[in-house]
Amino acid sequence: MQPVVVRTDDKTLYQPPTEPVLIEIPPFEFVMIDGSGDPRTSPGYQAAVAALYAVSYPVVITLKRAGRLDLKVWPLEGLWWADDLGVFQPASEGRASWRWTMMIRQPDYVPGDVYDAAVAKMAKKLGPAVADRVRIERFEEGVCAQLMHRGPYADEGPNIARLHEFIAAQGLRLRGRHHEIYLSDPRKTAPEKMRTVLRHPVGH
Repeated sequence: MQPVVVRTDDKTLYQPPTEPVLIEIPPFEFVMIDGSGDPRTSPGYQAAVAALYAVSYPVVITLKRAGRLDLKVWPLEGLWWADDLGVFQPASEGRASWRWTMMIRQPDYVPGDVYDAAVAKMAKKLGPAVADRVRIERFEEGVCAQLMHRGPYADEGPNIARLHEFIAAQGLRLRGRHHEIYLSDPRKTAPEKMRTVLRHPVGH
C-alpha cells in the first residue's frame, strides 16, 4: 500500500506532529551558503548565518514597502552531512568535520533587482569573503518524512533514529541530506522548550 503523503501548506511544513509523517514539498527559493565545521564554535558558521539574515530582512522590508504586507522572514534552515557518517550524530565530538548548507526561504516572486540590492547591502556590511559564498537557489525536495523535535539540539538522536525507522517501514529509502528547520531562538528559549523540524527526503 502506498503511504499517505500530506500536500504542503505552511502549517504542515512548519508544524508537524511529534510522530513521523510523509509530506510532499514543492520547490521554494532560498538564499543559501555552504560551509563546514562545528556550528557551536565556528566563526564561519556565525558569519554565514548573519549573511543569510542580512539578505532576507532587506528583501522582505522592500516588498512590504511595495504593498506585500503579509510577508515575513522565514526561519533558519540547515542541510547537514559528513563524509564520515560515524561522526554525524547530534552529540558527536566529531562536529569539526560536519558539512552544512544554511538557508532561509524567500518570498515568492522576488524581482531580481530586489535581490541584487539586498546582496550588495549585505556585502558592504559583512565583506566579500562571506558575500561571495551566498547564492539564491530554487530548491526542491519532493517527498520527505518529518517530525517535530522538542528539546535541545543534542537530544535529537533518538528522534532522527525514529524518523529513519519510519522511512524504512514505509518501504522507502533515505535520499538527499538531513534537513532541520529552527523554529526557536536558542538565545531566548529554554533548551527543553526548543522546537526543531527534523526532515529527510525519501525515495523508492
